[in-house]
Amino acid sequence: MAKVTISGLRKAFGAVEVIHGVDIDIADGEFVVLVGPSGCGKSTLLRMIAGLESVTAGKIAIGERVVNNIPPKERDIAMVFQNYALYPHMNVANNMAFSLKLKKMARAEVKRRVANAAEILGLTPFLDRYPRQLSGGQRQRVAMGRAIVRDPQVFLFDEPLSNLDAKLRVQMRAEIKELHQRLKTTTVFVTHDQVEAMTMADKIVVMQDGLIEQVGAPLDIYDHPSNLFVAGFIGSPAMNLIRGTARTGDGLTVEAHGCRLPVNVASSVADGQPVIYGIRPEHLELADEGLLVNIAVVEPTGSETLLNLRLDGGEDQIVAVFHERRAFAPGESIHLWPRAGQAHLFDAETGQRL
Repeated sequence: MAKVTISGLRKAFGAVEVIHGVDIDIADGEFVVLVGPSGCGKSTLLRMIAGLESVTAGKIAIGERVVNNIPPKERDIAMVFQNYALYPHMNVANNMAFSLKLKKMARAEVKRRVANAAEILGLTPFLDRYPRQLSGGQRQRVAMGRAIVRDPQVFLFDEPLSNLDAKLRVQMRAEIKELHQRLKTTTVFVTHDQVEAMTMADKIVVMQDGLIEQVGAPLDIYDHPSNLFVAGFIGSPAMNLIRGTARTGDGLTVEAHGCRLPVNVASSVADGQPVIYGIRPEHLELADEGLLVNIAVVEPTGSETLLNLRLDGGEDQIVAVFHERRAFAPGESIHLWPRAGQAHLFDAETGQRL
């Protein structure tokens, strides 16, 4: 196991720079998730750690060793790809053992490592099968097993669950997290799915356009997003963002859609300053007065009810989530009020948290 240190990292393809001076410290044994929309640079960053992409500027260190100019096979990392990359003509045991055989490892040691990884991943009954005889989840386990047998310093996962169906994704998510808790190997995991990031990570790195927007523990980022991008990206459903005007008379409130919305923020906001009022869907409550909304769509999931709502009957939309079952109907008008102390405030011009 080893820490990973990324300092001032830049990557350009020709004249186009796609990674703009990234700094990340990954502790020994930590599970870090790089998350962001497609094209934000997270997979490119992972491939640079792996040595599959060259470094334009900056430094990558694994442990105390700078690996910028070290080939992938000598970095002591193991990568699990989105498409599994299994050899179709080899059975499970040989797929898992392939890299060890290339290293001329003793046959008994290869057999021991494969058996151990197969036991950890529940693959022992499938060692003689070929990839075409396996389900998607089993193939993913084989790809993970091939990484485990190498006993690397760092695991790298590049969107490994994106080809699985929804139920299997949830199952594999838990299995990967449990595997990390058992092996405690430093892990860097790339995904565009913020639910995966929230549920799996020790630390999340939120990226956009080749830059880091925020780094922190999942719940810290959820509770204290540093800007509008993070607020709108982390959380499912996303945070509601309502344009308004700060009012400082008799305490700080935000004037929006005919209401004075409560804000419990210690911030030097000027009266009349344009702001964005953020409130998560689960922090809106039914009230006798407050924000007047019209129900557009009702989405019952069983454990909760999601309402897609239009403010003041206009085009501005928000979402509310209720954990108790209620009888809502499309077209119905209701009043909502933000739960005290749960609001977020952002500068309308810069997008930064106030």
